[in-house]
Amino acid sequence: MAAVSPTISRRLLLAAGAVSLSFAVTFPSVAQEVVKVGLVAAMSGQSAKSGEAIVRGLSLAIDEVNARGGLLGKKVELVVRDDESNPAKGVIAARELVQREKVAAYFGGIDTPVSMAIVPFANQSKVPFIGVWAAGTPITRNGAPENYVFRVSAVDDLVDVALVDHAAKKFGAKKPGMILINNPWGESNEKGLKEALAAKGMQSAGVEKFESGDVDLVPQLTRLKDAGADALFMVANVAPSAQVVKSLERMSWNVPVVSHWGPAGGRFTELGGPSAEKVHFIQTFSFSGNKSPKASEVFTALQKKYPEIKSAADVTPAVGIANAYDAMHLTALAITKAGSTEGPKVREGFYQIEKYDGLIKSYVKPFSKDNQDALSPSDYLFTSFKGNEILPLTD
Repeated sequence: MAAVSPTISRRLLLAAGAVSLSFAVTFPSVAQEVVKVGLVAAMSGQSAKSGEAIVRGLSLAIDEVNARGGLLGKKVELVVRDDESNPAKGVIAARELVQREKVAAYFGGIDTPVSMAIVPFANQSKVPFIGVWAAGTPITRNGAPENYVFRVSAVDDLVDVALVDHAAKKFGAKKPGMILINNPWGESNEKGLKEALAAKGMQSAGVEKFESGDVDLVPQLTRLKDAGADALFMVANVAPSAQVVKSLERMSWNVPVVSHWGPAGGRFTELGGPSAEKVHFIQTFSFSGNKSPKASEVFTALQKKYPEIKSAADVTPAVGIANAYDAMHLTALAITKAGSTEGPKVREGFYQIEKYDGLIKSYVKPFSKDNQDALSPSDYLFTSFKGNEILPLTD
């Protein structure tokens, strides 16, 4: 099992324990030489299930790496920090991982604003930062002359094209509106959605923004309805997305909602009520209905490691597990290629990866200096909730 650093705070251990009783902790001897990798993610709050999923995916991959002898002859250890979905706390956590824990690389969580805040530090410190959930386009496309940010996740600009295509094909939308969280993630998608609509010659009914703590979105949604919106693009994480759904119910407006993957990060159906199941949202992976040998192998390993997993419904959100699992194995390959844990060498190692048969797909030269995103639109699928389970949509 992946060990967790003894410097991890008691508060964080309690938070992680609350997320999953199976997130056990072991303490290696101080003298033991290890290769440390880190995680900065939401381990508490409404998006805690996303953090739990990422920990599970990373831990499972680390178990496999350690079973093969580790990296550079050393055991791999995972060090977790809770960012509480707060950008400032995310940067502090990243600094702790790099400067105190001396991680060879570290991974990011669900929140684009947190990852965006970390990006400048990642490039300055020259330690690879790998996104496994946050989809904000500028996270990897950040303009740095030496870019240390990689990603195994969706990318807003590409997701937005898929959202527009889905709304047009599935619902016949001609004038969709946007209901977006008022933060850098919402801004990233506003730009991408406007470009995707323009490319298809489609008109927008308008853009409405809201805050994460808003509980009544009827005014914003009413403006979109009055403007003739025949579908809605929604971009927000779990709790605010649930408020959108509940506000639509109060209005009795049965408009199609096509969403980014924010609802997958937590208790969406519990918070949003029955209408939450009507929302279509994008994912990069699902165990449900997946008959690939790799999916079966990983699912069996998850059940063995986490006995509370009885069915595919118990691994929601699977996207966090899958993205993190593949990202950890790709990072292990980069470190192996580098023959070192020095940041600049590990960065070059990512570019040297030729092939990896992963959980999401078989990766062939997944990273280059021109493209540090390993996934493409062909890796996306649309899903919806059925109870607590995320299921792929059928035509």
